[in-house]
Amino acid sequence: MAVWALGINHHTAPLDLRGRFAFALDQIVPTLQGLRQSFTSGRHPAIEAAIISTCNRTEIYCAGDRPAVDHTLGWLAGKGGVDAGVLRSHAYTLEHGLVARHAFRVASGLDSMVLGEAQILGQMKDAVRAAESAGALGSTLNQLFQRSFSVAKEVRTATEIGAHSISMAAAAVRLAGQLFEDLGRIRILFVGAGEMIELAATHFAARHPQAIVVANRTMERGEALAGRFGGATMPLADLPERLHEFDAIVSCTASTLPLIGLGAVERALKRRRHRPMFMVDLAVPRDIEPEVKALEDVYLYTVDDLATVVQTAQAHRQAAVAQAEAIIDAGVQSFTHWLDQRDPAKIGKGGGTVPLIQQLNAQADAWRTAEIARAKKLLARGDDVDAVLEALSRGLTQKMLHGAMAELRTGDAGEREQAAQTVSRLFLRNKER
Repeated sequence: MAVWALGINHHTAPLDLRGRFAFALDQIVPTLQGLRQSFTSGRHPAIEAAIISTCNRTEIYCAGDRPAVDHTLGWLAGKGGVDAGVLRSHAYTLEHGLVARHAFRVASGLDSMVLGEAQILGQMKDAVRAAESAGALGSTLNQLFQRSFSVAKEVRTATEIGAHSISMAAAAVRLAGQLFEDLGRIRILFVGAGEMIELAATHFAARHPQAIVVANRTMERGEALAGRFGGATMPLADLPERLHEFDAIVSCTASTLPLIGLGAVERALKRRRHRPMFMVDLAVPRDIEPEVKALEDVYLYTVDDLATVVQTAQAHRQAAVAQAEAIIDAGVQSFTHWLDQRDPAKIGKGGGTVPLIQQLNAQADAWRTAEIARAKKLLARGDDVDAVLEALSRGLTQKMLHGAMAELRTGDAGEREQAAQTVSRLFLRNKER
């Protein structure tokens, strides 16, 4: 079974290009169905598929009898109305074990704009549920994602990867505090009522602003969110006429077109007599027209603009990153071993036994996993790093040489001589040359 993935994220593609490939959660099921139909109607067989789409990334994960990266990329380019060559220049493509490594890093928060953030794990779980609803999730991708969740849980439990992290919402509050002397005197408008807006509202509410108002397409959901913070609600249709009332606007909706245009902001500034407006657009595609940023009295930040803020305290997390990568390494080895075991070309031969090379890989993986686990425990209790590394390397060496040493010590003289020649050929090849 082949596994492949492709995607774009905040590392590889600008905000406006990411916006062309952003799928709201309710769009995932029909989009997946369209992707799978493109395979069955062409020269490729049916596939498993899942799509993860957030403000920072859009990724497609697939599994099938053989990889079809070019077909998948061409389909996605057509979906976004972009030339395939343009998309390819901003996309990353992965196969086999590299897919698992990437998925595990994403789930663990190692590939996020906010290092160690936990929100992506929930978004991945939503994507898996959507793939299940679309009938697109088979045993291979299900195994990949379930292992992703397990690895992410272990990373969170065994490391401090989430410590010191600054969320996008907290970053927005920090920037607002640089503009306004007292956040307790500002009026703030939240456009949308999803998870990101809920987080932002929670952070801003802690600073006790003068007024909180929520504008949302569904009034019931907007009222529920506003009620948590003693705020009010208003219809989205009232935005152009009431924009001038607010000192700060934070927007994050699933709209495919901007909700706040340049003209509306210009009129609001005139009515405010050019008192400054702080605006944060967390949506992909944008909720606020990019031209607004050029206005003299507007301070507009997008998700990409917040990158330098959320990366503070990065140095404090480097040790945790190294620990997390070790956990991910072990998870990747386990997944690729599981994947190889299911390959018809590698099993079912010789009475159903696994080929010797696969058994050797499995044994080496098991030794490696055991030694890594032991080393992590020693590091967690505060043992010296050099001593732990020395013990890890010694443990692996002893495990790998144990069988050869045993053969050299057993049997008669002829058997020992034959074993000596074999061991010399396998382990001392450089000296024979």
